[in-house]
Amino acid sequence: MLYMIIERFKNRDPVPVYRRFRDQGRMAPEGLTCVSSRLLEQWMTRWSDVTDFEVIPVVTSAQAVERIMPRL
Repeated sequence: MLYMIIERFKNRDPVPVYRRFRDQGRMAPEGLTCVSSRLLEQWMTRWSDVTDFEVIPVVTSAQAVERIMPRL
């Protein structure tokens, strides 16, 4: 599954986000490269005090064609 994630800084202030990134790194849980919504939620929880997220599931063009093909 692919996701597009839109991050919105709380109080429109990016400083806490960049400060934490500088001090603690990305803080992504091990295995996040194998995209799993549970891991993605775990990662977002770690940043939820300074960032609001909008997560939009997306599909590739090839996946869209595959899904619509039976209806053509």
